[in-house]
Amino acid sequence: MSIGGVLAALKPEFPAVTISKLRFLEEQGLVAPHRSGSGYRMYSRADAERIRYALTAQRDSYLPLRVIRDQLADLDAGRSVEQPGRARVVTRDGELVVPAPGARVSAAEICELTGATESEVDEMAQAGLVLADTRGRFPGRAVQVVQAVLALARFGFSPRHLRTVRTSAEREADLIDQVVAPLRAQRSGAARERSAAQAAELAELYARLHAELLRTAVDQLG
Repeated sequence: MSIGGVLAALKPEFPAVTISKLRFLEEQGLVAPHRSGSGYRMYSRADAERIRYALTAQRDSYLPLRVIRDQLADLDAGRSVEQPGRARVVTRDGELVVPAPGARVSAAEICELTGATESEVDEMAQAGLVLADTRGRFPGRAVQVVQAVLALARFGFSPRHLRTVRTSAEREADLIDQVVAPLRAQRSGAARERSAAQAAELAELYARLHAELLRTAVDQLG
């Protein structure tokens, strides 16, 4: 099977997978397709299943590649592999199940959707990473925040370590508010809609800028 064939087979289950991702998994030693006489990668069915295993472990359990590589080595040796108990709730196309925009969710619902414990959600709330209203309900985006915090916890980050991320986000939101405030102040519904759309676009641009600056800083770590 060619790399394009593997990609086509995996796309329905993993819409975000790319040829670059498949090559990266090979570079990391998770799969070793043989080469044809002309140098093209040729994947066996077993190779495709190893990739599916790796992508599933990343998507559902946020496992780092070194752990997945060790698990595959154990399976190759005939040893059993303990699967982590925490997993994301996903749809058939691999997307995280989240509440509709504007929805409010309880701590219990967050736990059900993310696999977090109530004490973990409470610790995140105390650190200001998720904020409940007076009725104890959280914005729908809290589900994604909790998932991200749980993933970082695998690397030793606690909610208190992430307070600076929250503070930075709040500062950036203040800057965005200064830009869109004149539109929002207008009385027409159309102006308010443009204000919301512009704020969302600016938030996306800020997120992209932050991600690239962070990658640049990490690259310079040596």
